[in-house]
Amino acid sequence: MGKRSNLGNFQGRTFIFLFVMTIYLFSLPFATNKVEGNEASTSISPFIQEFITQNAARIGKSRQLIFATNRDASSFLIEIHVLERKKGTWRLVFPSFIGTIGEKGYAPLNKKKEGDGRSPTGIYSLGTAFGYSPSVATKMAYRQTTEEDFWVDDASSEDYNRWIKGRPKSTSAERMKREDDLYKYGVVIDYNVNPIIKGRGSAIFLHIWGGQGRPTLGCVAMPEEEVLRLLGWLDPAKKPLIIMGTEAELRTMRAQ
Repeated sequence: MGKRSNLGNFQGRTFIFLFVMTIYLFSLPFATNKVEGNEASTSISPFIQEFITQNAARIGKSRQLIFATNRDASSFLIEIHVLERKKGTWRLVFPSFIGTIGEKGYAPLNKKKEGDGRSPTGIYSLGTAFGYSPSVATKMAYRQTTEEDFWVDDASSEDYNRWIKGRPKSTSAERMKREDDLYKYGVVIDYNVNPIIKGRGSAIFLHIWGGQGRPTLGCVAMPEEEVLRLLGWLDPAKKPLIIMGTEAELRTMRAQ
C-alpha cells in the first residue's frame, strides 16, 4: 500500500513538471521584445536592445523598425540598422550602412524648426512611397511624381507641410521631381503631420543621397540601392517605424 502511494506521488509530480516545462517552452517564441542578431549581422547594439525594451509601448504592434542614429548631435552622418520582429524576436534584416541627415545634425526632441538645417528626433511612421517611375517594387502605397507635384514648406501657408498638385500659391515649396534625382525613389516620413504645427518643420523624407559627404536639409538620405532595398522590404501591414536621433537624446524619451 505504501509503495503504491509513493509511486503515485512520483508519477503525479513528474506529470506536473512536464506540463509546466511544456507551457514554458511553448511560450518562448512569443516573447514580444526579445532581440537577436542573424546571419546578416550578429551585432545588434546594446543601445538598440535597450531602446526596444524601454519603449515597447511606443513601438506597439510594429514589426519593422529602421534605426537612423548617431552619437554626435552636430554630425550629419548616421548609421542605419534595419530590424524585423518574427515570432516575437527582433532580428537584423540587412547589414548596417551609412546615411546622412541635416547638415546641422539632429535637433533635440521637439525642438525641430523650419529651415534650421536639422533633422527631427523621435519615432515616426512611414507614409507614401514616391518616385519618378509609374511603379516600383514595394508593398507601400506608391505615388508617381511629376513636374506638377510640390511639397509646401512656407509656414504661413494653409498648405504647410502638405503635398499638393499644381503650382502652389505659397511663397515657398519644394519640387517633388528634382533635376538631381535625389527624389527618384523615396518614402514620406510622417513628421509633423497629426496635427501639423506651423514652423515645426516640413518635407521630411527618406530618399537617395547626394553622396556620403553631402548632408540634407533635414531628411534621411542613403545610397539608391539601399532605398530600393528598403522599399522592397517595407510592408504597411507590419506598421513600419523609423527611429531618429542621437543615442543620448533618444534615451531621454523613457522619462517623458
